[in-house]
Amino acid sequence: MLPVADMDGLLAGLRAAAEPTRLRLLALCARGDLTVSDLTGILGQSQPSVSRHLKLLCDAGLLDRFREGAWVFYRLARDGEGGGLAGAMIGLLPPADPVLELDARRLESLKEARQGRAAAYFRANAMRWGEIRSLHVDDALVERALLGMLGEGRLGDLLDIGTGTGRMLELLGPLARSGLGIDESREMLSVARATLDRAGLTHCSVRLADLYQLPLPGESIDLAVVHQVLHYAERPGAAVAEAARALRPGGRLMVVDFAPHDLEVLRTEHEHRRLGFLDDEVAGWFREAGLEPGIPHRLPGGRLTVVIWPARRTLHEET
Repeated sequence: MLPVADMDGLLAGLRAAAEPTRLRLLALCARGDLTVSDLTGILGQSQPSVSRHLKLLCDAGLLDRFREGAWVFYRLARDGEGGGLAGAMIGLLPPADPVLELDARRLESLKEARQGRAAAYFRANAMRWGEIRSLHVDDALVERALLGMLGEGRLGDLLDIGTGTGRMLELLGPLARSGLGIDESREMLSVARATLDRAGLTHCSVRLADLYQLPLPGESIDLAVVHQVLHYAERPGAAVAEAARALRPGGRLMVVDFAPHDLEVLRTEHEHRRLGFLDDEVAGWFREAGLEPGIPHRLPGGRLTVVIWPARRTLHEET
């Protein structure tokens, strides 16, 4: 049964969604966080019209709205009576509807274009990525904090998701039984391989792979690190879930990224999809993936604050 407080709330939600464009908006926002610009491009409608539809859906509690700098994102509500009703409506949509299928194809094209721009940025900056990263935060400070949170002892089998230059493998590889770095950029992998060669880490390797489809079986690693990667991800929650899938019971995930900020230049010139993350947002992804969130560690630095969010996969319950 739907978790609605009263008949009025149910009717308000039904009335808000009972229009073709608004049903299309619900279907699209169920696939990820989208801006008004994204949605107008997909639907082929004017910005004022789409904004009006979005306001009605938000007022009814069917969509969540959140601002990041100059951009506003919309996504399907997950909590409360509106979230329950929105999820039920998505389940009722006809999967083979030609209009919804066309919207989905356009959305995938939009995402591919974004990923292409991000990949082009990585290619253009592969050899100076370490320099660009150092402009945002003191890497040495973050690395010392990360090592301190991991504690003493061996790290087991290590996975570095979005390895970039391979710096996390270089830092943590000497403490690991094995190390694997994955990245979607061949140019970055060439830099990472040079890093491993220079450090003599013959038990570590890198490969071309997608962070949403890790080339690993479930429960096969002890530690996963996602260092300054999630702000590029189209679906950061899905990336967390895929990392959690690969963790053994008791295994750890360490996410290193920015707290919310207003540096739009990182989005416009450096292809950052998200301008930082809230603690509650990251903790929610951890819990949904079956992980137990730890206490975040914050590292202020100028206009940007780096946060290390730790989590651990819960042990299997005894039968």
